[in-house]
Amino acid sequence: MLDAIIVGAGPTGSMLAAELRLHGLEVLVLGRDAVPPPHVRSLGLHVRSIEIMDQRGLLGRLLEHGTRYPEAARFAGLEAPWPPAVDTAHGYVLGIQQPVTDRILAEHAVELGAGIRRGTAVTAVSQEDDAVIAELEDGTRLRARFLVGCDGGRSTVRRLLGIGFPGEAARTEHLLGEMSVTAAPEEVSAAMARVRETQRGFGLGPVGEGVYRVVVPAKGVAADRAVPPTLEDFRRRLRFYAGTDFGVHSPRWLSRFGDATRLAERYRSGRVLLAGDAAHVHPPVGGQGLNLGIQDAFNLGWKLAAELRGWAPEGLLDSYESERRPVAEDVLNSTRVQAELLSTEPGPRAVRRLLAELSGFDDVNRLLVEKITGIGVRYDVGPSGSPLLGRRLRDVGLTPRRWGGAPLTATAVPTPSPDAPSTAVGLRQDPDAGGDRQKPSAAGRRRLYEFLRTGRGLLIDQTGELSLEGWADRVDLLVAASDELAAPAVLLRPDGHVVWAGDPQPELAESLERWFGERSGTAG
Repeated sequence: MLDAIIVGAGPTGSMLAAELRLHGLEVLVLGRDAVPPPHVRSLGLHVRSIEIMDQRGLLGRLLEHGTRYPEAARFAGLEAPWPPAVDTAHGYVLGIQQPVTDRILAEHAVELGAGIRRGTAVTAVSQEDDAVIAELEDGTRLRARFLVGCDGGRSTVRRLLGIGFPGEAARTEHLLGEMSVTAAPEEVSAAMARVRETQRGFGLGPVGEGVYRVVVPAKGVAADRAVPPTLEDFRRRLRFYAGTDFGVHSPRWLSRFGDATRLAERYRSGRVLLAGDAAHVHPPVGGQGLNLGIQDAFNLGWKLAAELRGWAPEGLLDSYESERRPVAEDVLNSTRVQAELLSTEPGPRAVRRLLAELSGFDDVNRLLVEKITGIGVRYDVGPSGSPLLGRRLRDVGLTPRRWGGAPLTATAVPTPSPDAPSTAVGLRQDPDAGGDRQKPSAAGRRRLYEFLRTGRGLLIDQTGELSLEGWADRVDLLVAASDELAAPAVLLRPDGHVVWAGDPQPELAESLERWFGERSGTAG
């Protein structure tokens, strides 16, 4: 019997599979499509997703294929300077097409030992006391201890579970595709600039060799969005808005998307969970959809692994829904606002002008940037004390003295979990995370995110006096000094969020038990 079946081989499913494999669990990903879809629905990663990739040693690969746009996060496209003191070492949007992100995450999952089976659809899901049974379209029956539906907005898993998906149906629709253009680039640019003065949902962007990514408002909402538009549909709508169809021809792919906004009534039903678009859909303004799914997987992965490994404290797995569903609600509200601000109606345009004025205030601008980038998320992790509690910790610089029970030398590397596969990614001596400030200095200064590659918890102790006795099989100890960390010690979950800050050993033990289960016999 498998530990987990993941239905959906997109970025959310691949990210979750990799997280589970860091803990040595047997995982199978099922993809309905025989080959990964070529559709470029997402064009980039925001700050929090970039941080996640860095924390797992993947950012260097992504940077090879992407473009950094410094200080580029824009709420509803409003032009405003990047606010000062944004709490991140990655102040940029990474422009990268979704198929590339999909491929890199799938490769990462496979490298860690996950299985991916494409071209197979799940037709039935049933549950027993200790297992989930997934029936495939060819009649095959697979058993696993848990199943996670990461199969998109039209999720088969969600439908089979009977989980409601309330919200607003699509009111508008856009056509999206890649096709060749015969018009000169300067003609395309001039027409697009003219049209976008009033219609910001219109755009043509070059992807190379005379091919453009084209997005244009549709005439109405299609009765069946699963049916792709035709090239003639694009020509008619381009002529309607720009007065020309730019000579479009030879499409690579054609699709459509709407502005439906829906949120699953619950994220869990027994041994089955939902993540990514299976749990929430919203208009694509702000480019948050793929990012939200990756962040769901990052939150769920270590909690499901703890449950499967048998050390999860009571309620830990349920905290996935209690933490992530409010985040999705906030993103849905944010995209509703942005969609209204992009309207051509006089009322929304007046509100847009007012918000443009307000974004001139640093605090307002910072709030909007934090919503778009995902770095403003703060989980309820208990009684408030340190302002760090519940927040993810940015990639602070530190000078390590000891890793685990031994001094940290220039060649020492953090080791994966005892149950992790041999291919798990540890700390590299000179990781390329992008950016000169992020490379270790000759003086031995390192980056926090280098020590989060194992998928375990992490205690950063500046006092050198704290102990992990009883939890060293689940949490790593790093004795280090940092002039960027305003606490004598902090305890991080595997997703990088702070759950304790201070120095009294009894308080640390309480937090360790709450988030990492009961003390074991392993010495720290």
